[in-house]
Parts: sequence; C-alpha cells; structure tokens
Amino acid sequence: MTRDLVIGVDASTTGAKAVVWNAEGSPLSQAKSTYPLSTPQPGWGEQNAEDWWVATANSVRRAVQTVDTSRIAAISITHQRETFVCVDKESNPLRPAMLWLDSRAVTEVEKFGSDRVHEITGKPVNLTPAWYKLLWLQKNEPETLERTFRVTDVQGFIVNRLTGDWVTSYGSADPLGVIDMKTFDYSDYLLDIAHLSRQQFPRLAAPGEIIGTVSDAIAEELGLPKNLPVVAGVGDGQSAQLGTGGVFPGTYYLNLGSGVVSGTISDKYAFDKAFRVLAAGVPGKYTFETFIGGGTFNLQWFIEKFAGVDTKALGIELTPEQVLETAAEQLKPGSEGLMALPYWTGALTPFWDHHARGALIGFTGRHGKSHVYRAMLEGIAFEQRFLTEGAESATNTKASEIIALGGGSRSKVWCQIIADVMQRPVKVVRESESTSLGTGMLAAAAVGIHKNIELAARSMSGVSSVFEPQSSNTGVYQELYEAYRMIYPALRSIFPVISGALED
Repeated sequence: MTRDLVIGVDASTTGAKAVVWNAEGSPLSQAKSTYPLSTPQPGWGEQNAEDWWVATANSVRRAVQTVDTSRIAAISITHQRETFVCVDKESNPLRPAMLWLDSRAVTEVEKFGSDRVHEITGKPVNLTPAWYKLLWLQKNEPETLERTFRVTDVQGFIVNRLTGDWVTSYGSADPLGVIDMKTFDYSDYLLDIAHLSRQQFPRLAAPGEIIGTVSDAIAEELGLPKNLPVVAGVGDGQSAQLGTGGVFPGTYYLNLGSGVVSGTISDKYAFDKAFRVLAAGVPGKYTFETFIGGGTFNLQWFIEKFAGVDTKALGIELTPEQVLETAAEQLKPGSEGLMALPYWTGALTPFWDHHARGALIGFTGRHGKSHVYRAMLEGIAFEQRFLTEGAESATNTKASEIIALGGGSRSKVWCQIIADVMQRPVKVVRESESTSLGTGMLAAAAVGIHKNIELAARSMSGVSSVFEPQSSNTGVYQELYEAYRMIYPALRSIFPVISGALED
C-alpha cells in the first residue's frame, strides 16, 4: 500500500476547506463548509469556535469520499492568524473567539505597545495581535481568564478535537503576539503582563513536526484511516508562502485576497516598522511580511455599495466583477486622473495608523464606475510597490521574483497593472488553493513523501502565467507613483478627526 496523499485544511475567516493533494501538488478532491462572523459591537469581530471544528469535520468527511483513503498519509491545518479562543478544562469555549480583525483593544495598544514588545514579537504596535485583546479581557472580563484552562489559536483548537491533545506550532501561535521570536518560545515577560502562564497555552512544536494521531473515534467519524498522523501547520500567510514555492530569500509571495499580504523568507531575525516578522513554515526561519488591510475587500465593497450590476436581469452571462474588469481594461493607465488611497480598513505597514481611511482623489465629471474600479486596482498596486520598496530597503535585499496567488490573481487586468506599477514581472501560481497546498507540503515532508519542506515546496508548486511590465505603461505609472506617495502624508492629520466623528 502506497500512502502518497495528504489533506490540507485551511480554516479561514469565512469557512474551512479541506483539499486532498497528491505528491505533485495536484488537488484530487476538495470540500468547503462556511461559518458566520459576528459583530456584536462596532469594531468587534467574533466567532463560535465550535463552528471551526464542525466545518473542518464536514469538509474533511466530504473531501475524502471520492479518494482511496488507504493512500492518505497525513493531515495538517492552516488557519486565520491572530484569532484565539479561551476554553475550560472540558475544552469548551468560555466565550466567542476574538478574531484578527477585532479592533476593540485600542486603549490596550496605546498603553502597552512599546519598542520592547516590537523587538520581542517582531510585530509593530497595532491592533492585530491577540496579546492586546487578552489585555482587554483582563480588564473587562477578568472572570473569563480566571476560568481559562487554555488560550489557543485556531489550529490548536482543531488539533485538540482531532487528537485530544493541546499542541500547536510556534508558527501558528506566533501571530498571537505572545512568542519571543529569538527563541520561538512563549515570552514570560508578555504572559506576566497579561496575568497568564505558559501552562494555559498549548505545547509548541516546530512547523512540519508530527504532533499526534487522529483518535480512533474521530477517524471513524470522518472516514479517515486509523492512526493518521497530524502534522503541525502554520498561519495562513506563511502557509501561502510555502504554497507558492517561495522558500528562498528574494522570492516574494503576493497574496491578493481580502487583504493583500506579501513577504519573503529570511535566515536571520530582524525587526522594523516596514514589515512584521512571523515564524516561517520552514523551521528556524522567518517571514518578513507587509500587509494592506483592504484588497479584494475594497473591490467587493465598491461593487456591493455603489456599482452593482444585475447582469442576470440584463441577460448578460458575466458577473458584475467581469463587467467592471472589462470596462476598466479599456481605460488608459491613471484612470484619467483619478487616484485611490486603499486604506479602507486603516493603514498597516509601515505607518500602523488605525485612524487612516480610504480616499478617492481627482474626481471630475468624466469619471464613472469603471474609472473608480481601475483607480482602486491601481491604488493597491501603488501601495504594494511602496511597501515592497520599504521592506527591500529595511532588509537590504531585492525582490528577485514576485509570485501572486489568491482570488485577485485571477484578474488579468490587475496582475498586469501590478507588473507595470512595480516594474517587475508578476508570476501567477498554478493552484488557486495555494494556502491549503502549503500546509499539504508540510504534511508531505513530515511523512517522507518528500525529503524535506524545501523540496516539497519545489516539487508541489508551479506557475500558470507570467505578466511582464509593459514599457508603454511604466513611465506613466512612475510619475503617478511619485504623486501617490504624497497623498497619505498630506491627509494624515485629517484622519483622526474623521475617525473620531465616526466613533461618536
């Protein structure tokens, strides 16, 4: 019997997807189950952690129905980062999980964020890390933390349901903001401030390490082989990096998702406001990452709120996105003088300004929906160039290769704009589910399907297309880029007034 298949589970913000991968990185079967997100107050983001497990179980069960399960060698989990849940001794959630996008801990960020915290964690002071939300719980719900048996990331919660043990990888726990990046272990300094102990967190393992086996009862329930190894995964960003094959310095992955995440791998630890540092999917290495909060989120917002086109009523066999893409493609670079600052969800790297807001500048009577849509595509591309150049300068390295993935990478218009703005080729991954593929690579290396993680990344990844910069466009975009860089500094002092009015 040859065990040459692995299961990669991606428990994202919206649902859990299970994909069965072969040794070449081709998907044989997949299934997805969704779960809701709750916003009980403005700025809050919560989920029922049990939904993560129910969706994962349903997806795995359905995904393996069409494959020879005797060939499945291992399973691994990747997931939405910074999200956590507090559970009791019976492994039951004590309250709804707090998500990465939850922004309630403003006071805690202002009070406890410091250069020392940045140096320890590699995370510039901002609202995303869970540590600040734990401090919020300490102040506002102390009874919750007093009853907490484990504080766990999404992977740790799902692994507990699979195996009965509390264990996760330091690459999964790291985004919570409680890991010392120099040791890949919990920081006693940070835990003490939150009045928590390391015994209240899962045991840490290296990414790609076998951390247990699926229990007999769960294996039977999900249709999995007995004693199936569970392999430690990493957060979805690091997993996506693996999925692109980007495990060598100078290779930048560019995930065009709800947010736009880009990064490269490094052998050495460094920290700077130009990027945030995470434990890479390759043990002992680091991912230097930039982040734009608004990517496809911005585009969907525009379509839903302002530019919806009822294509069915018109008898058009195209989505509203395809209509706008086609229209935007007909416009010249620069959207006839309209520019977009893509800070719909605030500014992250390198400004870390949660007061920042999105802006559209340059409106005239000539502009319509297609101009706004193209300007938003261009604005995100300008911002990505700004972030990439900042990371290159801070690390003294050059981005020799950019590999795009995520839903936005399916837009030929957007990929060409990015190539023209950044003045370098943009490669698009072969597999659309690269995040799940990355955790599948960890599983494949752990059980010997591939010799190591780097070889798994090389063997299981691929490129479907390449967009070369067009010389006829790069000159125009260079001039506009210089103008783009002046927009945020000009508006920075206005944003706190605007955001204050919104909060009131």
